[in-house]
Amino acid sequence: MSHVKAGGTSKNTRDSQGQRLGVKLFGGQAVKTGQVIVRQVGASKRAGAGTSMSRNFTIHAAKDGTVKMASRKVRTFSGRSVRRTEVTVE
Repeated sequence: MSHVKAGGTSKNTRDSQGQRLGVKLFGGQAVKTGQVIVRQVGASKRAGAGTSMSRNFTIHAAKDGTVKMASRKVRTFSGRSVRRTEVTVE
């Protein structure tokens, strides 16, 4: 006879991989056309001049240059004014 009790089962062992979100290139860094500057969920950072935002809210460089980040006041749908970071390439 065995002298080890039954181990039981575990059900919560599955976990999804991280999405690797965040700022990839910071202000003052050189950027080439098409490079990813920010990966985000939702438009927490806005695409300014010299950048483009894709369907999944990723901000890409539209031209070669230097990344610049600035804080702007943006009016929301409800009329409230909030601060958002605007990403531009100069």
